Amino acid sequence: MLRTVETRSVSPVFVGRAGELDTLNTALDRASTGAGEPQALLLGGEAGVGKTRLVEEFAAAARRRGAIVALGGCVEIGADGLPFAPFSTALRQLRRELPEQLAAAAAGQEEELARLLPELGTTAREARRDEQGMARLFELTARLLERVAAEHTVVLVLEDLHWADASTRHLLAYLFRTLRSGRLVVLATYRSDDIHRRHPLRPLLAELDRLRSVRRIELGRFNREEVGRQMAGILAREPDPDHVDEIFERSDGNAFFVEELAVAAHEGCRTGLTDSLRDLLLVRVESLPENAQRVARIVAEGGSTVEHRLLAAVAGLAEDDLLDALRATVNASILTPAPDRDGYRFRHSLVREAVSDDLLPGERSRLNRGFAEALEADPTLVPADERVTRLASYWYHAHDAAKALPAVLDASAEARRRHAYAEQLRLLERAMELWDSVPEEIRAGLRTADYTEAYCGCDPATATLRYLDLLAEAAVAGRLCGERERSLKITKRALRILEEEPDPLRAAWFWVQRSRLSQSLARSDGWTELGTAQELVRGLPPSEVHAEVLASVANWSMLHQPGPEAMAAAERAVEYARMVGAHDIELNARLTLGGLTVDAGDIETGLAMMYEVQRQAAELGVDTVLCRSYVNLPSGLEGVGRSEEALRLLQEGTRVTRRLGLLDSEAWVWGNLAESLHSLGRWDEAAEAAATAQRREPSARPRAGAALRLAHLACDRGDLATASRQLAAARAHFGTHDLMPQYALPMALVALDIAAAEGRLADARAELLTALDAGLPPGTQRYGWPLLLAAATAEADALGDPAAEPGRPGILDRIREAAKNLATGVPVWQAHDIWLRAELKRAEGIAAPDEWSAAVTAVEPLGRPYDLARVRLRLAEALLAAGAGEDERARARELLRLVQAVAGHLGARPLARAAAVLAQRARLALGPAPARETPADTGDPADALGLTSRERDVLRLVAAGHTNRRIAEELFISPKTASVHVSNILAKLGVSGRGEAAAVAHRLGLFPTDTGDRATAG
Repeated sequence: MLRTVETRSVSPVFVGRAGELDTLNTALDRASTGAGEPQALLLGGEAGVGKTRLVEEFAAAARRRGAIVALGGCVEIGADGLPFAPFSTALRQLRRELPEQLAAAAAGQEEELARLLPELGTTAREARRDEQGMARLFELTARLLERVAAEHTVVLVLEDLHWADASTRHLLAYLFRTLRSGRLVVLATYRSDDIHRRHPLRPLLAELDRLRSVRRIELGRFNREEVGRQMAGILAREPDPDHVDEIFERSDGNAFFVEELAVAAHEGCRTGLTDSLRDLLLVRVESLPENAQRVARIVAEGGSTVEHRLLAAVAGLAEDDLLDALRATVNASILTPAPDRDGYRFRHSLVREAVSDDLLPGERSRLNRGFAEALEADPTLVPADERVTRLASYWYHAHDAAKALPAVLDASAEARRRHAYAEQLRLLERAMELWDSVPEEIRAGLRTADYTEAYCGCDPATATLRYLDLLAEAAVAGRLCGERERSLKITKRALRILEEEPDPLRAAWFWVQRSRLSQSLARSDGWTELGTAQELVRGLPPSEVHAEVLASVANWSMLHQPGPEAMAAAERAVEYARMVGAHDIELNARLTLGGLTVDAGDIETGLAMMYEVQRQAAELGVDTVLCRSYVNLPSGLEGVGRSEEALRLLQEGTRVTRRLGLLDSEAWVWGNLAESLHSLGRWDEAAEAAATAQRREPSARPRAGAALRLAHLACDRGDLATASRQLAAARAHFGTHDLMPQYALPMALVALDIAAAEGRLADARAELLTALDAGLPPGTQRYGWPLLLAAATAEADALGDPAAEPGRPGILDRIREAAKNLATGVPVWQAHDIWLRAELKRAEGIAAPDEWSAAVTAVEPLGRPYDLARVRLRLAEALLAAGAGEDERARARELLRLVQAVAGHLGARPLARAAAVLAQRARLALGPAPARETPADTGDPADALGLTSRERDVLRLVAAGHTNRRIAEELFISPKTASVHVSNILAKLGVSGRGEAAAVAHRLGLFPTDTGDRATAG
């Protein structure tokens, strides 16, 4: 009825903002071109400066170009924002505009996405301990938007971020970081003058400023000319210049203040207007009839938007009187009909805030009670997805603790169901605040199962809710939303209470939480806390808490002190979890047990156990264990030298963890992928994988792990500055409080390599001795062998340096002694053992070509081209040192050619330099070898590579670009046989793929006249 009322205070002329509008339109152009490039923009400006008007102009222009515009605003209800409110509103609009496309994009994930858009269906109830639910929801939302925007240009506008709840802020940050495809523009607005130093939006803005993909627009005030044009549009005539000067001075160019002042002057209120902002905003409200002022006050306290029926119930006016009052407020441009529902909102939030601030304390409480009672009497007065949160807010601000506590607890459970853990934490803290003010008989009617899923030693099905239960749920919520400091404080408070009211199971549960939080906050390694928990459950009957304690101890021991005690703890955790039916804990403990079994030397049994856990976790939908298996299982495979098998799993793991939205697991998968790619000689891909790991995860540990991968890679490439910087980043986290062998030993390796490369042998020795003094625990051979080898190499490279001689015998003895304790049960460890023996002889000045030949033979089958090139370099050096016969020189030259080819492909500058220096010293030309100098004088350089006649034929066709099937057809063999030949060739060339093999063949001139096949390949 009131939607057609005209408001004279909004200028029909859009003034200024040409540059800002061009920026927005350019973003729309880039998003709309071709397959689309998602655009992210932040629009800031003080209250009243014209952000909404600019957005309206841009949205209108976008619609004219065929774009779908979906707007959502952050909602303020009292002091409480609704979880995900702007996204819910925008998705609802998107569903109205593109119902079939959105349904298709959400297909199969309706239950999850219903947490944001209830219209999609019934929300799935999460199993307990699904700690990654919020991340999964975020990922599904990002993919939903990408799918919808694949064929339609979509503009998603989120207004008033200064009111955004924490979950909305987290989701927006996730979208800005991860959107990669689609014709999508995401535009978010906020009030810059509200962002004080401690405002929760401030850290997000700082984070987004660091993203190159996000553009930030700051909207300034109007100049005098623009103020004059705005006034002309409002007044429908050219204003008097003196009047423009006056309003420009009093408004200071703020567009909203210009409107208010211009309209007030037009209506004859100039003389009564004070310079107080509050008076400026209230003067037109106070000129309304009494009923209209009352309606304005009710709407101001009801939230950003108040539904008509709810307003009628609280106002208590006859329908005609209410409509008259509303008409007066709309005509005065105080209220405006809400665009997305049957309700009303203030045309500008500054006026709403001024009216709300003008209320007396008792008046505010009475209005909130009125809203709460009306909503309790008729829950249909507000949208279903807002009902619980708004009722909690109304009762809380009505200062009725007995009514507020159950309502706040209901709202906290709803927030958890929607994965809005930050809002859940805030509501639980409010419940703790109310707890002592509520009569005992009311608290006795509250059940644990209704409000908490944090099992901490009670029976949730029958137990009455206790204060400790609130603390447990709040501790989990704080950890899940990233508020680890608050979570740790809550945990410590619970433990202080438990000192006065002993309860071993509950205390043990809280000590486990404290351990996890202390580790994630880099306060300690977490063992003291776990030890306390272990003592508390010792001798108690099996329970879920007991199983969780043992599983946590086993996992900690696997990372810090692997060995028999760790395995025993894992076995007990599996047993206890089975006894109490805790399937997720059992799977987690079995995964740990599998990893420990591999480390203990029973490799096939351990790997089979881990594969089985992965299968069962996928089947049962235990996502956290499934994703952890994509971290631990490939890591185990890489550790025993099965890099190709690890690579396949890791590539699958990136897809699985991304689909499930588990950011932490995805970051670890990318980090491990970088390690396997590094081993396989795919260094550019390894660098990109490590960089992706750093981008994917905001928490420190995966980023530090990726930094360590990048440091190792940079060191191998000779970029010592980058290696040092990345090592420092890794040490900043891992080197301060939690020296796990899986990080301490690789960090020592990189530090040793850097020191040796810079000629600081004393520092390199110090790194080695520090690591050896700390010990090489069982299961750390994958890190121990490379460290010892690097130390021996540094000693051998320094041979002849008088300053290095005094300490060398002792260092070499320490290396030999440490090597005796490292396992050699798989080919990669055996190869390192043989390699180390040869390197130690080199460090003693012994050429030992037979030992180096054995090392080459051991490394060749591993599929690690860089390692193979290194031992080939040393074999060439040993051959040249042992004798100067033609056969030895020819073989050395062919080895150096291969080394140079691999080093050039990888960008391993130190290795290439070493090969060039050795060739120069020996006067060997590394171009294609004349036929007379090949070992068998056959005229075919391929003989130097050890290729059989059939392998030469296969390599010729590989170099021509043929597939295995085409090779099989050409040579009249089976595709499987062709595949075997290709694998053998890759091993002999020391390369990881067909393209590299072709590059080596062409570089060495193996088939110089074979142009016909290359011309027809493909």
